Amino acid sequence: MRDFVITVNSTVDLPREWLEERHVPVFPLKYTIDGETYTDMYGLSAKEFFNKLREGHMSVTSQINPEEAVQMMEPYVKEGKDILHLGFSSGLSGTLNSMRLAGQELSEKYPEAKIIIIDTLCACLGEGLLLYKTLQLKEQGKTIDEIAAWAEENKLHVCHDVTVDDLNHLHRGGRISKTTAVLGTLVQIKPIIHMDDEGKLQVIGKERGRKKSLNRIVDMAVEQSKGWDNDIIMITHGDCIEDAEYVAKLVREKMGIDNILINNIGTVIGSHTGPGVVAVFCMGNKR
Repeated sequence: MRDFVITVNSTVDLPREWLEERHVPVFPLKYTIDGETYTDMYGLSAKEFFNKLREGHMSVTSQINPEEAVQMMEPYVKEGKDILHLGFSSGLSGTLNSMRLAGQELSEKYPEAKIIIIDTLCACLGEGLLLYKTLQLKEQGKTIDEIAAWAEENKLHVCHDVTVDDLNHLHRGGRISKTTAVLGTLVQIKPIIHMDDEGKLQVIGKERGRKKSLNRIVDMAVEQSKGWDNDIIMITHGDCIEDAEYVAKLVREKMGIDNILINNIGTVIGSHTGPGVVAVFCMGNKR
């Protein structure tokens, strides 16, 4: 049986050290701010990046093109390894299509290689949670086909429970109107967002006040995770560690889970959510 690697895009938003320790290849997207183009996960620090956004600077992201995707994947195929790629949601980026086109090209060039591209329909630590689970299966000796099948069967059970602090970034992304953003900001309305089954972010509710919105996303995770064996909960934040730690405290109290991974949201995802975003990720039922 050929060896294989599980690869991800930088939008997985896990700590670089975590990924390096587990020898997970990362295929990064890019973003441009102040006329400078940076590589996600390897460019500006979270603090530098979100400070720029707070100062009013705009960040524009760019997807991986097929040629770049080939260059990123081919070295592993040349080593004689198969590839299982857990891709950034097709509902948020064209990167997934580029990865698929690259996979097709490499399969024709290296017919002995198996290249499986999965549209995770996830983003950020939702991708990270799916990676965490598939790495567990790999350690258990499961084959690439068995792991791919598990990922396809369970990807819609990765729950993304999100709240943002700055409505203006949602407006820029076309999620809400300018009027809603202005009025909502005035009365401290905080939207509640989740990832739908098409891999798109949808506003599904709202709370008045930051603390209520943070409580709400934990309560959502509590309900969704009932009947599921979650051995880890992942929490991301847009340079607001105190809020993330408050959410982690609620998770411990309400879900009884102590294994919690907290990490800053990445610069590509953060370009669209802005500073102050907080999200909880668990396995469960979205409804």
